[in-house]
Amino acid sequence: MLVAGVILAIMILPTMAAISRDVLLAIPQELRSASGALGATRWETIFRVMLPAAIPGLLGAATLALGRALGETMAVTMVIGNSPQISPSLLNLAYTIPAVLANEFGEALDDLHIGALMYLALILFALTLAVNVLAVLLVQTVGSAGQSATVYRGR
Repeated sequence: MLVAGVILAIMILPTMAAISRDVLLAIPQELRSASGALGATRWETIFRVMLPAAIPGLLGAATLALGRALGETMAVTMVIGNSPQISPSLLNLAYTIPAVLANEFGEALDDLHIGALMYLALILFALTLAVNVLAVLLVQTVGSAGQSATVYRGR
């Protein structure tokens, strides 16, 4: 299971890095210039101006990356070992819901088996939907709090 986590981290890192870069580049140049004009160093500008302004976008990037990791099937299926037994160790074999669906759906002939796999697919869909809804709410909350704080400080 640890190997699958490392592989997923490597797979989602480019997505998260590219979106985070775009978010940081979208910050207006005026904020950077104003910070420098007030005597802030480059690192102070990054940590006190750019990162607080980019938090909603960075949370969105992390959410998109997490959504991609939740739905990833084949990479995890190939390395996780496909063992239906629960183990307390991160180094033992495991079985994920997408792996169960990918491995067993083609061989499911019984109505009960197909129904169980459909319920697993419904659980995976609900989990992914819940993560996305929570992420949207979090980004909206952080974004609106940051905008109101900016407006308040500006007066």
